[in-house]
Amino acid sequence: MFSLPRAPLSIMGEIKVSPDYNWFRSTVPLKKIIVDDDDSKVWSLYDAGPRSIRCPLIFLPPVSGTADVFFQQILALSGWGYRVIALQYPVYWDIFEFCDGFRKLLDHLQLDKVHLFGASLGGFLAQKFAEYTHKSPRVQSLILCNSFSDTSIFNQTWTANSFWLMPAFMLKKIVLGNFASGPVDPEMADGIDFMVDRLESLGQSELASRLTLNCQNSYVEPHKIRDIPVTIMDVFDQSALSTEAKEEMYKLYPNARRAHLKTGGNFPYLCRSAEVNLYVQIHLLQFHGTRYAAIDPSMVSAEELEVQKANLQASSDQEQA
Repeated sequence: MFSLPRAPLSIMGEIKVSPDYNWFRSTVPLKKIIVDDDDSKVWSLYDAGPRSIRCPLIFLPPVSGTADVFFQQILALSGWGYRVIALQYPVYWDIFEFCDGFRKLLDHLQLDKVHLFGASLGGFLAQKFAEYTHKSPRVQSLILCNSFSDTSIFNQTWTANSFWLMPAFMLKKIVLGNFASGPVDPEMADGIDFMVDRLESLGQSELASRLTLNCQNSYVEPHKIRDIPVTIMDVFDQSALSTEAKEEMYKLYPNARRAHLKTGGNFPYLCRSAEVNLYVQIHLLQFHGTRYAAIDPSMVSAEELEVQKANLQASSDQEQA
């Protein structure tokens, strides 16, 4: 169950022309769903794995990302029996509007509770949605990858209300300024190239609205979500997240599991997918055998569970070493 996926895709060359990415695009359909009265607000999503699972893992992308940036997680995890959904947001200009739209989407998909994996902005939105629904919980657990809890870390709250006025090229320049600029290994270089390509596919209003959500004055209220199991996933090498922002996350979630990657930059789900997928499985292991399992029970044998527990212990030992 915990066997790692194949060698990194980028050995095969550029990600978007790799066999795995082409296999993903040809086998997992992109769905478009409208849940708001405004029919210009379209959610795009990939839904893979057994539909019988009522508490799937949902991936929320960063500012620069589209739903397919998680294609390696979708392929691997659905192949192992998990139901996984990767989303792309419509244009929402404030957090409350996003949370209301996301709740309507879950209602449309007939999903009562879900596990959320959020990358950067996606992680912040995941926390805010958990907070928004805390009186009638919709979030069973959180995996927060290179994420943050307070938008003030970007020092752009004063410009947040003017992003809508800026042309697309200027918005893209702002986002690209957070991408790694120094020397990186080939896998990370391919990951950055792929994210640049995804960024180019986003329109002005999509980018402006995401940057607005990313930077408008807002922070997570931890007392509203303290009972939710959390894994904090981050990297030890260069990323857009400051050390202070990481430390704030650790303080906010003192009981969270920590999934540290030595390298991976801003996009470890692309360039360190084997490690990310392993940490995701370790996180979801605690729900196996419950109504909140994200995996088909027939895919989990007693022997596999023992192997997973051994992996979990080994991972914990490594963290403490």
